[in-house]
Amino acid sequence: MVGMVADGDATFSYSPSKLLQSLRTLEGKIAMEQANPIPSTNAPDAPRKLVVSAIQLTAIGTPQNDIEGFWNRAVDAVRESAAQGATLILLPELFLGPYFCQSQEASLMAFAKEVDECFIVREMQYLAKELGVVLPVSLYERKQNALYNSIVMIDADGTILGTYRKSHIPDGTGYQEKFYFTPGDTGFRVWNTKIGKVGVAICWDQWFPEAARAMALQGADVILYPTAIGNEPQDPTLNSRDHWQRVMQGHSAANMVPVVASNRYGTEILQNEDGTEKQRIHFYGRSFITDETGKIVKEAKDGRDILVYEVNTEENRATRLAWGLFRDRRPELYKVLLTKDGVV
Repeated sequence: MVGMVADGDATFSYSPSKLLQSLRTLEGKIAMEQANPIPSTNAPDAPRKLVVSAIQLTAIGTPQNDIEGFWNRAVDAVRESAAQGATLILLPELFLGPYFCQSQEASLMAFAKEVDECFIVREMQYLAKELGVVLPVSLYERKQNALYNSIVMIDADGTILGTYRKSHIPDGTGYQEKFYFTPGDTGFRVWNTKIGKVGVAICWDQWFPEAARAMALQGADVILYPTAIGNEPQDPTLNSRDHWQRVMQGHSAANMVPVVASNRYGTEILQNEDGTEKQRIHFYGRSFITDETGKIVKEAKDGRDILVYEVNTEENRATRLAWGLFRDRRPELYKVLLTKDGVV
């Protein structure tokens, strides 16, 4: 069934073939618009405050199988965040559409694009340049015969600073990412942007303390985690929401670096081609921002929400140094971390 989902109905249904048709329609439309790129109007060179924004998006109210609806909601949210003063804006993981990894659908690999050919990246470059904001952009990346779950870091002047590829790839009921993605080969990265040093990892990476520590060691002023997480289809009674938040609060507290997590919200239903339901996941939202002690200072309500918080980078750096956590590290004793089984 194709049609508008009622505002009160927290579901979004899609089928792979119709989703791909919608993507191709949007690509064609944007290709025509890109003949007139957005000029730079607000990208100052002077140092600016680090004001982070976590965007939580939902498919509720979007026409079924409609990729353009997802795109418009993302662009509108970025503009709204910038209007609220944000200078670093985080969208959720794979925001251009429903989370397509619920099952193994080889046709959906057509979503993957090379960075220099991807309309998402080009359009977000224009938007970052227009608004003068830093935009980490999530996309399904193709590089030759490899496919990655990636973030392209776009600076406030619209330039691409580089790409991070998701390192830890999950594989479970409803989250069959190993079918779609090659494990990332970039290592954990921190970019020196116009508003501070920004580290970013992706979803399942957030469960690994080594990733956060690697970014903190590189001087990250903030660590970002774009995410797509919800209930477990094999057991809907399992609820990881609090655990999910606590693990990232721990990274923040242990490294004395603020953390920003952006998730999606709502129930997404994967359909068979005949329109019958194949599987569903309820994404629980709960996007949040911590201060440098791991305390949650902003948390999203259910549905669409935008969080904005100013980070005092100079004060945080001074506090971090005074605590001596990095001074007193003993890297020569941590060789066990380079093993799989704990045997050195």
